[in-house]
Amino acid sequence: MKPSAFEYFAPVTVTEAIGLLERYGEEAKVLAGGQSLIPMMNFRVARPKVLVDINQVKELDYIREEKDELVIGGLTRERSLEVSPLIQKKCPILAEAISYIGHLPIRTRGTIGGSLVHADPTAEIPVVVAALEGQMKVAGPSGERLLRAEEFFVTYLTSALEPSEILVEVRIPILPPNTGWSFMEFSRRHGDFGIVSVAALLFMGSQGRCQKASLALGGVAPFPLRAREAEILLSGQVITAALIMEAGVRAAQATEPESDYHASAEYRRNLAKVFTQRSLQEAWNKIKGGK
Repeated sequence: MKPSAFEYFAPVTVTEAIGLLERYGEEAKVLAGGQSLIPMMNFRVARPKVLVDINQVKELDYIREEKDELVIGGLTRERSLEVSPLIQKKCPILAEAISYIGHLPIRTRGTIGGSLVHADPTAEIPVVVAALEGQMKVAGPSGERLLRAEEFFVTYLTSALEPSEILVEVRIPILPPNTGWSFMEFSRRHGDFGIVSVAALLFMGSQGRCQKASLALGGVAPFPLRAREAEILLSGQVITAALIMEAGVRAAQATEPESDYHASAEYRRNLAKVFTQRSLQEAWNKIKGGK
């Protein structure tokens, strides 16, 4: 199919883009990478009357380090993040997760901002940003505001972004030394949408104890889900195989999966348990110097 008729604008500044969104309100959609929006328009699931193409807004395309954070422009391509030496060194879990997104042509066009705003609970970038406790900076007619992941992701395909706002920047912490990490995803074929994914972080303290743990799961709730009870279980403890097994059980208990044609709720819950256990083990192995 082909999309329904729409007006097209290509602003060159954030201010110009926000002005267009304020003018047209809910009739407008922002076009960044277009890897989700264009297929939805072609199937007429989305029928915007106005398309605001921000690909010429070059001020939104950057990757830089600021103190203890990585600061990423909303228009930065997924492929740029995947191969960035800075991302690979300072936050390798993000580069690893992006490698699971579709195929190379998709990652070459898709943007970090587009993935976050689309708010698909099975998508890789939202899950990792939730685990990293990243923050999204959005800009609109009233100025800028900074949102935590739990504030930004509302439900299926819905973020806290207002119709006249744009996600301009993503801020994620640099992983400190002695941090174990892992990202795992189960899909039927390489490049398919993930059925369940897990991002695991173990921040180790003194005497071999886990100072803090962070676990985020995709595909098991209407938004990227933090497994808080499992995190509490791991924090302050010496990591053992038995502890990892129990953390997987608690993570699965926290899930809210629904059945669909990809998988039943029961199957997703079991995947959440198994992949949490595997991810934690891989993160722990990295700390010990293994793989």
